[in-house]
Amino acid sequence: MILIKIDKNNPSENLYKQIYNDIKQKILNNKFHVNDKLPSKRQLAESLRVSINTVTHAYEQLLAEGYIYSVERSGYFVEEITKFTNQLDTTIDLPPELKESETESKDVLSLSHMTADISLFPFSKWLRLKRQALSYHEKELTQITHPQGPYTVRKTLAKLIALTRGVTCLPEQIVISAGTQPLIEQLMTIQENQPILAVENPGYSRVYALLKRLNLDVHPINLDDEGIDVVQIEKSKANFAYVTPSHQFPTGIIMPISRRIELLNWAHKVEGRYIIEDDYDSEFKYETDSIPSLQSLDKQQRVIYIGTFSKSLFPSLRVSYMVLPIHLLKKYRENFSSLMPYNNTLTLYTLHYFIESGAYNRHIKRMNKLYETKRTILIQELEKTFGHLIKINDIPAGLHFTAVFKTDKNYDTIEQRAVEYQLEIYTLRRFLLTKIDENNGSIKLIIGFANITQEDIPEAVNRLYKILYD
Repeated sequence: MILIKIDKNNPSENLYKQIYNDIKQKILNNKFHVNDKLPSKRQLAESLRVSINTVTHAYEQLLAEGYIYSVERSGYFVEEITKFTNQLDTTIDLPPELKESETESKDVLSLSHMTADISLFPFSKWLRLKRQALSYHEKELTQITHPQGPYTVRKTLAKLIALTRGVTCLPEQIVISAGTQPLIEQLMTIQENQPILAVENPGYSRVYALLKRLNLDVHPINLDDEGIDVVQIEKSKANFAYVTPSHQFPTGIIMPISRRIELLNWAHKVEGRYIIEDDYDSEFKYETDSIPSLQSLDKQQRVIYIGTFSKSLFPSLRVSYMVLPIHLLKKYRENFSSLMPYNNTLTLYTLHYFIESGAYNRHIKRMNKLYETKRTILIQELEKTFGHLIKINDIPAGLHFTAVFKTDKNYDTIEQRAVEYQLEIYTLRRFLLTKIDENNGSIKLIIGFANITQEDIPEAVNRLYKILYD
């Protein structure tokens, strides 16, 4: 009988697991051959001085995985196993460009546009409402929810965006998902003909990359002082226009009413034209009231409104939604009636109570004050430090603004030095969908202020100065 080895002094691995692993490796290494009979459970138990139950557990696992077979009243035998044709080295050699660090340096300061400040988020309130959702929706949490999200949550969202953004819709028109990109991908999937899309340039590069990955015909359209150029949209033959009219990403342009009407007229002119309105950070407006959505002006069901809680609450929440015109809603349900929802249902019900209780509106008011203060301090510090070397595009909305700096350094150099000086910044190059001249004596940065403390602003500006001019 071939010796089975176990170590009773090894507390990290159960005895049955040791028996299982030893027999498995002997089978794989041809120490046991096809149809060889294994020791009986009693024999092996006595030999190893373990219980019969321990051996039984090991044999049952081997049997379940197909390493052995049993014959009634005869015992256990080695199964015939297909051999690997090419057994590769199991050592994993990860290329340097794929390696990740577990944590980022605490010394990194962020002027990123992609983050949100969670220092004032009412987590205790959120947790209480989460327990409330667990209590009130126990049945719903055991079931797969509607492909568009729970009706109760969609009803709450419809009411919220009607009050805050002027969006006119029914709960049935809302589709909830885990981010803007899945929504846009689903939207493109339901189109009968291959869509042609006009997108803002500079613009949201992740959406542009998604559309190109879907092998769609995508046309970057340049901006003027009022936003996307509608004449160029017409020339592109597009039937979809993706825009961010309330705070153009990344330039910050707020599209005036005349351009909004031009854009709507373009959509209304030909059947099958639609505008995708990405209203990603419209909750934050300073000095004046919020500007109503483009969808609120649309009387012919041509605007697809997209909103998110990534900026207003926090990015990792992963809750976004779109409002579909009725015609597209029919197509959506035909195509996605069997969709497994991407969101966590408990999170959606918690969000529902967070909005219904008034906690959401109170949080937005607090954050507006905080962000306005940060924005003011940051602009003042930049102007004091850079003087005539900077021109700030000071649009009082959203969580970022743009600034042009006079410098002889190119984008590559600036991005490399930012890593060295541990400052998270993003240049305009990241969002340009077409190539640019990088040697014109100036560069443009997208400067966010959500995730930096007021105390760290002077140091962040000081690092930025060194990056650009040292």
